[in-house]
Amino acid sequence: MKNNNKEQTMSARMRPVAYFVSLQLVASVGLMTPAMARDYFNPALLELGAPGQGPADLSVFEAQGGQLPGTYRVDVYLNNQKMDTREVEFRMGKDGSGNEKLLPCLSVSTLDEWGVMTRSHPALTVAGSDCANISAIPQAGSDFRFDRQQLLLSFPQSSVRNSARGWVDPASWDEGIPAVLLNYSATGSNSYDKDGQGQDSSNQYINLRPGLNIGPWRLRNYTTWSRSETSGKTESRWDTIYTYLQRDIIALRSQFKAGDSSTQSDVFDGISYRGMELASDDEMLPDSLKGYAPVVRGIARTNAKVTIRQNGYVIYEDYVSPGAFEITDMYPTGGSGDLNVTITESDGSVQHQVIPFASLPVLQREGRFKYSIASGVYRSYDNNVEKTPLTQLTAIYGLSHGFTTYGGSQVASHYQSVALGMGKNLGSVGAVSVDVTQAWSTMKDSAKESGQSWRMRYSKNFAETGTNFAIAGYRYATDGYWGMQEVLDSYRSETSPLLLERRRNRAELTVSQQLGDKAGSLAFNAIREDYYKSGKKMSSLGFGYYNSWNMISYGLNYSYNRNAYSGGKERKRYDEDQIFSLSVSVPFAVFGVKDASTYASYSLNSSKQGGTSNSLSLSGSALEQQNLNWSVLQGYGTGDTGNSGGLNASLRGTYGEVNGGYSYDRSGKRLNYGVSGGIVAHENGVTVGQQLGETIAIVEAKDASGVAVQGGSGVRTDFRGYAIVPYASPYRKNDITLDTETIGENTEIALNSRTVVPTRGAVVRAKYQTSVGYRVLMNLMRADNTPVPFGAVVTDTTSKISSGEIVGEQGQVYLTGLGEQGSLQVKWGGEQGQQCTVNYRLPDQNSGITEINGECR
Repeated sequence: MKNNNKEQTMSARMRPVAYFVSLQLVASVGLMTPAMARDYFNPALLELGAPGQGPADLSVFEAQGGQLPGTYRVDVYLNNQKMDTREVEFRMGKDGSGNEKLLPCLSVSTLDEWGVMTRSHPALTVAGSDCANISAIPQAGSDFRFDRQQLLLSFPQSSVRNSARGWVDPASWDEGIPAVLLNYSATGSNSYDKDGQGQDSSNQYINLRPGLNIGPWRLRNYTTWSRSETSGKTESRWDTIYTYLQRDIIALRSQFKAGDSSTQSDVFDGISYRGMELASDDEMLPDSLKGYAPVVRGIARTNAKVTIRQNGYVIYEDYVSPGAFEITDMYPTGGSGDLNVTITESDGSVQHQVIPFASLPVLQREGRFKYSIASGVYRSYDNNVEKTPLTQLTAIYGLSHGFTTYGGSQVASHYQSVALGMGKNLGSVGAVSVDVTQAWSTMKDSAKESGQSWRMRYSKNFAETGTNFAIAGYRYATDGYWGMQEVLDSYRSETSPLLLERRRNRAELTVSQQLGDKAGSLAFNAIREDYYKSGKKMSSLGFGYYNSWNMISYGLNYSYNRNAYSGGKERKRYDEDQIFSLSVSVPFAVFGVKDASTYASYSLNSSKQGGTSNSLSLSGSALEQQNLNWSVLQGYGTGDTGNSGGLNASLRGTYGEVNGGYSYDRSGKRLNYGVSGGIVAHENGVTVGQQLGETIAIVEAKDASGVAVQGGSGVRTDFRGYAIVPYASPYRKNDITLDTETIGENTEIALNSRTVVPTRGAVVRAKYQTSVGYRVLMNLMRADNTPVPFGAVVTDTTSKISSGEIVGEQGQVYLTGLGEQGSLQVKWGGEQGQQCTVNYRLPDQNSGITEINGECR
């Protein structure tokens, strides 16, 4: 009985607890069901610390990723492909599943531009609204990722047009802003003879490329000045390489150009002329075949000057140290023609080599028609040739099954020719084109001749296996064949015609290939020509092998040039030279040094004519963006080489690039120097920066000085917040991103990335919303001395980019970009009593984060 009584007593005591637990379970189950669809947070809990203050309206944040309606700058992706970066208005609405969420307001025309098949879905258009009803397409939707500022649009593939990869809607092409441009580059050297066998000299070279942009029109000029002084004798010369006016013809996917230029070299060799041209521009097409830009490689036996000529004009000049060199930063001249490279050694000897240019097979996609029409007068580099009228027509058409047919004609008073050819895409084997040119020519004081030129070109892109590029070409001309330039050059103003040699055979090969993950890479180029009657032969060959092992890189280079000769001294004259170079570069990181930007290098140069030299150098980069490069070299040589040494440094900064160096060898010593940069005058002032490419962008982040641009070495905003991004790809999306780590403490940028799509030669503006001011931690109190509710939104009424900051516990809020005084609007609901205004004034001395109290009335 006692036990039963105890059990009854215990049961009676437990019954209220069981009831309570049961009720809690039932309540929790009831709450769990709606929680699966939507989270709910009881705002009354926010009153625990301050009862009676009234909760903030947080309903908009209850859904995952929920934010206040408004306009946000976002990256827009359609089916995982970035389409644009723009301001998008977001409104509250119901999606296809009936859930309340922020929906983007995008017009039907905008969706059509992005490839959505809007005509097949008329329900996208909503009467009386400028926003498309995305949910009208089954399985279509949007996802606003606020933390990443991304808008993800998802559409069934059947509702999206199959556009080519890389396609950018021409409607988004930006012609840019009106601007005046100036590119400048100046190099010079002072050489001092040491052994009494030579003479002191000085050389200067200036390259000026001014321009003007108005709407779609581009006015460009390319002028050079060179000066040399030896033993008191001075020679100087100005050369205008070109002046032309150009603009897009978007409807024809073409460029119109009037002025100085060179004819297209797809079918014929390029000819310099002054006149007009209308020609297709492949870069306006998706995945276009970009133009071939050659890399100039060579080996200098001493501290040498490298001069590059094209069509007789000097387009590049600089100084290199002994050993292998590589030049990749030549400015395009807008034309074509082989590059003639002259390497002038410190002892006066000269190497000559020829780099083939524009030797790709002629191919076009099926149905693609490419053309060029040029007409004007012949233009020679020395202006001693008759200005003979000429016209060139070329046409290329892509047939089915990988075939391409092409042809053209050249017509002048002393020369006529027609060409016909066929190209074939051989798939994995490569591509090949074969053509024949029939020419009728009349040289000065000579009878009329006729002949043929046969040409074959082969190309293979081994990108899948690591090979970057390979071309091969061969040309054979009969005894009666002359090219147009050869004929026109014979009509010189001198009484006797220029003696020309008739070229018979020409073969060329250029290869650049990755051999594997650990096998290194290979670079090879060769060209060989021979001539009728004289028996003259010209050969130029270069070979390079490059690899690395445990961070140690090494390379082997070989150069052979026939018909090279020394200048000024007949006893040193020779017809050919062979140079071998070995280089090894070891980073200091191998020795455990944290500075991985410093290297120790060793090189060996052996020349048939100049002996053998050994050199040891230290080189590296410094500063935050690694934009200061320096090197120190000391060498020892046998034979005629002797000892040598030098030091060089270059700094690429916000306002341009400067470089300088000192070198010496057995023949003498030399001081070389240089400066380059670009200037752009636009409606907001004058911006100075690094050398300008063909197409550029201007960063506008007002008052945000010293902010670095990602991917641009030394590119930072100036004291006004402007910067020149010197290179941009025309007709393509260019993402220009500011480095947030370089933004000042008192500067805020709403979005640090912009996307621009410039046309060719445009100066486009990448504008960023900036707010420069103080950072403040403010304690907000209402008139009754209670804190502003948690979750209230504070907006700076004077800020252009403020989207509202949320109040934390005890009325505390963190604000940036504030002025020394101003007004803030605080809101935590839609009723009159749920908002107030704060007028503030900051202390006179502010540094870092300032904490103040604010009274909200």
